Amino acid sequence: MEKKITANTKIFDALEINPNAGEILMSYGMHCLGCALAHGETVGEAANVHGADLDKMLEELNDID
Repeated sequence: MEKKITANTKIFDALEINPNAGEILMSYGMHCLGCALAHGETVGEAANVHGADLDKMLEELNDID
């Protein structure tokens, strides 16, 4: 079964699930993907901090071809 990125997925894990996640997250203003927080912060927490539309971002993150 294919892994799905959710609000509870750690940013670090999202980067492993979707090779394009870094580019997508940076388009939402998340430019410190290599920082220590990326290992412990969830996609939902990051969206909240950066004022991103979580649902739209999750849709893009899960659109893996």
